[in-house]
Amino acid sequence: MKLKTINSLLLILIIAIDVYIIAAPLFPTIGYKIQQGNHKAQALTKQINTKPVSNTIVTANSLVVPSMLLNEPVLQGSIKDQYKTLDKGIWLWPKGSTPDNGGNTTLIGHRFTYTNPRGVFYFLNKVKINDQIAVYWNNKEYLYRIYGISEVSATDTAIEDQTAKPQLTLFTCTPLWLPKNRLVVKAELRQVL
Repeated sequence: MKLKTINSLLLILIIAIDVYIIAAPLFPTIGYKIQQGNHKAQALTKQINTKPVSNTIVTANSLVVPSMLLNEPVLQGSIKDQYKTLDKGIWLWPKGSTPDNGGNTTLIGHRFTYTNPRGVFYFLNKVKINDQIAVYWNNKEYLYRIYGISEVSATDTAIEDQTAKPQLTLFTCTPLWLPKNRLVVKAELRQVL
């Protein structure tokens, strides 16, 4: 009788783990729908479309993408510490540029992990051509417009190459369940405030 109870409990535990593994990638979508209803995207759009007040200083380097409902700090760290940095949020590719230096500023973020189902770039697939993005960097606002969205192989390092014109490149793993490629979003600099 005791063995049968233990077997039943183990079976329930295995089923619960399987349900979590299958459903975890879907949990963030529910939160996204709720936040859309709370007009978070409109508030973020208003934030990046409003000329900053001269005495207001943005202290944190951050990325704002209204269509992703994203307003997160941009973290810097070495290539050696990339996994630690990525686990904390958006990582600035150290071999790339920064918004104030022109060239290709490359930002990388997790899309999904089982320990953190909603990675910072979970909703990168929600952006569209012509969407606006803002990067706050060293007390300035850099406004970008998305001009390209693509999927490339995980081994394609050309997305990190420097460019003559100021550009922002965001990328993450895709698809959710079998992240064998990279989802890449490219945006051109439109204005510095």
